[in-house]
Amino acid sequence: MSKIAIIDYEAGNLRSVQKAFESLGYDAAVTSDAGDIKSAAKVVLPGVGAFGDCVSGLERAGLRETVLGVIASGRPFLGICVGMQMLFDKSYEFGEHDGLGIFRGSVKKFPDEIVKQRMKIPHMGWNSLSIKQKNHPVLNGINDGDMVYFVHSYYVQSEDAAVIAAECDYGVTFTAAAARDNIFATQFHPEKSQTTGLRLLKNFGEWKC
Repeated sequence: MSKIAIIDYEAGNLRSVQKAFESLGYDAAVTSDAGDIKSAAKVVLPGVGAFGDCVSGLERAGLRETVLGVIASGRPFLGICVGMQMLFDKSYEFGEHDGLGIFRGSVKKFPDEIVKQRMKIPHMGWNSLSIKQKNHPVLNGINDGDMVYFVHSYYVQSEDAAVIAAECDYGVTFTAAAARDNIFATQFHPEKSQTTGLRLLKNFGEWKC
């Protein structure tokens, strides 16, 4: 099967993503080498931690333009967690930080009212999806109500309803997955989402766009 490059910019547990793809039979490699990323058939951008740190890490690794080039090339691209958030215009996590500007929208903190409802922040654990792009190949076999695993204190508020592939509710309705053209991205962690997550990764591995 085709090689999948998982971008290493020191922001996340990349090995768990790699192991999930390998369990499905895919040749997946963790790499910070721009040449390897540019030559891969598919590319994954994970991310764990603060938005600003992740953007800075990508820039320090010299991979910001590499990511933009992969997206522009039309090859299948998967963003995970902060890797999804960075595709939007900006984040208000610990200040204001510019993202990659691929999608219109921003990353905001869950409102304080959630805590008053005895809902914990970060939003951590299992929650259900509401599928919006029901015919998207990466969501094949994934249905409304399927459970996936989240870990985040900030959420994406998309300004373009057309890119929302799935939503989730946690006090507010937020973008759980975004997609357009060759890009698919998830706020949740598919590598931690058991059967549903592995189905999504398998669909991505098979995706021809």
